[in-house]
Amino acid sequence: MPEIPDLNIFSSNLSRRLVGKTLASIHIPISRQLKVSENVIQEALEGQPLTAINRIGKELHFLFGNGHVLSIHLMLHGTMYWYENENTSRFTIAELLFADGTGLAVTDWQKAVILTLDPKPNGVPDAMDLPAGYLKTALAKLSKPIKTVLTDGKTVQGIGNAYVDEILYAAKISPFSKANKIPEAHIEVLTQAIKNVLTDAENHIRGNFPDTITEKERDFLQVHRPKQTLTLKGEVILKAELDKRKTYYTESQQLFE
Repeated sequence: MPEIPDLNIFSSNLSRRLVGKTLASIHIPISRQLKVSENVIQEALEGQPLTAINRIGKELHFLFGNGHVLSIHLMLHGTMYWYENENTSRFTIAELLFADGTGLAVTDWQKAVILTLDPKPNGVPDAMDLPAGYLKTALAKLSKPIKTVLTDGKTVQGIGNAYVDEILYAAKISPFSKANKIPEAHIEVLTQAIKNVLTDAENHIRGNFPDTITEKERDFLQVHRPKQTLTLKGEVILKAELDKRKTYYTESQQLFE
């Protein structure tokens, strides 16, 4: 699943190529995830200039000149591809064709990508913009495992399965720790780890794949390494399942319960 580091790069690369262009047509051949009809989306967006593309949590928001917004949530396996005039990509969920012939195809073999017209804000702070002291107050009210809290989107936006493992590894906190049992000092470390891990990952991906709009390798990750048995530092990777999510961690991560 693309997470904050990937989506920040996608957003900037899509913006560089598309912002300022007029959307000539949008076609959504797989419409089962839509909350409104394809016709409603076409009437709202076609003929409008694209004014900005922003990342909101795990979504990309395409802002148009008339104020309408198209949100794209790539889910687990959604992928985007460029095309010129004619889209030949398989498993296409949506295709956006701009007036100059530039096209963007959104595909997903699982057909799970979610497109939303004019999504409503949910008020949950983004992982990269947490208010001072926010986690201390929020975690005190929650007894669920900290991994669940950080990934369910109800407390923090934008963190998914891979990077939550990386963040908790960096903070030396077990993913099974109860959120309201984590000491204040460790919450401060966790808050800093969120920003550091996501920033470092974005810098790595941008440095190696500066023009990408598709998810790339994650061999640089420290502990979320499904095909490996050791971290990059040589620690044994422990594997478990938490709330149906594959979880990777080490014995060095402290359990608070």
